[in-house]
Amino acid sequence: MSIATRGALLALLAPPLAFATPIDSSADAPVSVVTVSGSRGDGYNPQSAGSATKTDAPLRDIPQTVNVIPQQLLRDQAVASMEDAMASVPGVGLSHGDGQRDQVTLRGFSAIADQFVDGLRDDALYFRDLSNIERIEVLKGPAAVLYGRGSSGGLINRITKKPGANRRELAAKVGSDNRRRGELDLAATDGSMAFRVTGAVERADSYRDQQFLKRDAIAPSLQFQLGEATTLLLQAEHLSDRRVTDFGIPSYRGRPVDVPAGAYYGAANARDVDYSHAEVTALGFTLEHRFNDSVKLRNAFRHYDYTLARYNTLVGSVNETALTAALNRTNLRREEDGWFNQTELTQVATVAGMTHQLLYGIEVGKQHKDQVTRSQNGIATVALFAPVLPVLPKYLAVAPSTDNLGIMKTASAYVQDLVSLAPRWKALAGVRYDRFDQQTRERRAGQPNLGRVDVAWSPRAGLVWQPSSTQSYYASVSKSFQPSAENFALAANNAQIEPEETTNKEVGGKFDFLGGALSATASLFRLERTNIKSLDPVTNRLIPIGEQRTDGLEVTLTGQLPRGWQVVAGYSFLDATITSSPALDNSDNVVKRVPVQGKRATLTPRHGGNVWLAKTFGSGLRVGAGVNAFSARFANPGNTVTLPGFATVNAMAAYRLGAVDLQLNVRNLLDRDYLVSGHGSAPNLNMPGAPRSASVTARYQF
Repeated sequence: MSIATRGALLALLAPPLAFATPIDSSADAPVSVVTVSGSRGDGYNPQSAGSATKTDAPLRDIPQTVNVIPQQLLRDQAVASMEDAMASVPGVGLSHGDGQRDQVTLRGFSAIADQFVDGLRDDALYFRDLSNIERIEVLKGPAAVLYGRGSSGGLINRITKKPGANRRELAAKVGSDNRRRGELDLAATDGSMAFRVTGAVERADSYRDQQFLKRDAIAPSLQFQLGEATTLLLQAEHLSDRRVTDFGIPSYRGRPVDVPAGAYYGAANARDVDYSHAEVTALGFTLEHRFNDSVKLRNAFRHYDYTLARYNTLVGSVNETALTAALNRTNLRREEDGWFNQTELTQVATVAGMTHQLLYGIEVGKQHKDQVTRSQNGIATVALFAPVLPVLPKYLAVAPSTDNLGIMKTASAYVQDLVSLAPRWKALAGVRYDRFDQQTRERRAGQPNLGRVDVAWSPRAGLVWQPSSTQSYYASVSKSFQPSAENFALAANNAQIEPEETTNKEVGGKFDFLGGALSATASLFRLERTNIKSLDPVTNRLIPIGEQRTDGLEVTLTGQLPRGWQVVAGYSFLDATITSSPALDNSDNVVKRVPVQGKRATLTPRHGGNVWLAKTFGSGLRVGAGVNAFSARFANPGNTVTLPGFATVNAMAAYRLGAVDLQLNVRNLLDRDYLVSGHGSAPNLNMPGAPRSASVTARYQF
């Protein structure tokens, strides 16, 4: 972390010292700031989400699927990672992300670069901490009209905790595999100023042999009331995450090998030579000014620095005759920095008797992505079913296979209108213009510098019919674009290719029951991604031929049932198919040159479902339990290796004793063996799920 960045973090942390005197709760009222939520009374059924429109609109008015993971659910389930959180979202496929990053598929399409925080792009490749997260919003389908490139199947937007009401909370967690975690959440107000600081320290081993976790996170924020109508929010965060880079286990005869869940295929000295260490520091501000009750201006800025040192050993190939696995090794260094700035004007206007919620926006940004990769195949060979791990060197003395700097510049303008056409009819329409400048500066001798500029229009349109206050039906169409350098630097085999395009056509309904305490949604959709970059088996060049289509159904039920029970439930059916492609998959251990056309998208279960029920009793006792289930998924594009379907049962029991909440969580209660995720492009990188584990959390509010 640079001296300037450390200084900025210290500056944001300094105000809490000024507030160290006892807090008078009667001083809360004068400050007009964001109200903090997250108590157990908030429930599972949020009525609005800003990600879908960036305006104040209830979910029932939005002609698109939006899944919200609220703070109470995160706490009840003791969610420890983005993977844990996303398991409660229909239409998700889980990926281990090379053992170094959060990664999922949404509706059959990779969402590797579709991570956002408070509406600003956060596409660095790391495991995020949730200590500073109020809720997670998942917007399904293309969303380039508001967010730019990417988002074929959707995007994930983390909403951070903001300053507001006075709050002092400490938490401690201990659990299986020597897990120890401490958290803090401190907030106070003082006249026209409010602060909040959240943080976490975590240390753990794992059910996976060799694995460990060393994580530290801190996120201070300050909010100033600069006048009756103007607020300024300053935010900072720093995360350090170090763990073994774990790619999982290989396959044999079309299935992952039958070995204990902890079996590791890498170096015997993995903690020293097979680890990833990510550091992320971000600074930003949000300035809002309300001109009147109808017009508001918002400017948001975020700058980030990201470094990654990744060393890993993985199974490169399997000899099913000799029953051996060949190990490959990689050294990877990434250094990134970037910034984004959004200026948005929202306006409520009445024209011809119709109410319009208008959004006008401009976004600019720039990212530098520096990477150096060294790889060596066949560095060792181990037995397939009982590997004796080799001691390996940390560094590879080979020439780099990648050594370049990627430069990405974004300039965009967008407009959107949510209009009430009549008492029962609403329409949402918008369009965005993007200019995306991509450059790659090569450092290897003889390699050319590359560059291209893509210009794209991303439209969105939807119609909503609300025959009553409890029913809402909609139809919508939206598009996104995926340029060659969407997240990684341009390469010689993709620099000439036009952006891929994704179109989503969706119809659905949203329903309220029990006076709005319980809500249900249902959607039918077709997602088509065209101009997919595919490898021509004759010329060995990537060419703009190929199409993937997902036909799907998603349903959800969230909120409060009779007798005080709370529920979160969902189901998805995804028919995700590569409908056109000349590519041939050579990744299988035995079968080669398997046509990809007609195969299912990898890591995408045809059926997925979840249900979670919880209830608070008058004695201060709270209990909950639920099931997450996924049908079989394919590990590789040729669909020759299958990850079997699975279901896990989780449970919790909590008791409130004065200012202290005690909570027990048990995951995989029935201790099932299962494969939780894979890589998506290879058959020999499959991650076993965790056996039964338990954790105890104590939260103290003072």
